[in-house]
Amino acid sequence: MVDVVPAVELGARHRRLLVELYLDAFGADFRWFATDPRRLADAFEHMLVPELFHVAVLDGEPAGLAARTDGRQQSVRPRLWPLLRRLGPIRGGIGGIMLRREFSGSLDLPPGTASLEFVGTAAAHRGRGVATALLEHLMRHSDCTAFVLEDIADVNTAALNLYRKLGFVEYRRRPVPHTARTGIGAYVSMRLDRGAPAG
Repeated sequence: MVDVVPAVELGARHRRLLVELYLDAFGADFRWFATDPRRLADAFEHMLVPELFHVAVLDGEPAGLAARTDGRQQSVRPRLWPLLRRLGPIRGGIGGIMLRREFSGSLDLPPGTASLEFVGTAAAHRGRGVATALLEHLMRHSDCTAFVLEDIADVNTAALNLYRKLGFVEYRRRPVPHTARTGIGAYVSMRLDRGAPAG
């Protein structure tokens, strides 16, 4: 059975556990910055906002993560200095610019809508219902009546199929200019609307 807990309840090392889980799920996207996972974790540890993340625990181990925000809060906040110090002036500088540009925006969400972000499963636990448990928990324990998942790569068919299975529908498709380099043709955004919670 998958238990879902706020990241801050993981104990004194919650920030490090969260970034290690994040890099397990998404590390392939950041290989250019560093090939040493410890160095990358040192560089990225400051970025995640633990108060906005929840962690799935399976068999006593952190197995997945996801954030829930109101669209204006930033669940990832990169700062230049830690990136420069850990990755060096070139990779840290370029990384700082890229990451801040990627993660600094906010969404213009209507009232009662939540953004579900950085839904990821550790490699050792994929295919065991971790992402489903996380999303269902975050939606069930929310007063919101609508949820969005923004900018999912169109090549991430497993994620798109899962979101559709949970009831999300595509509402926007944004073409990307770097298709030849990444293989991604578009970023897909999805939405789920539900009735007002009974009360």
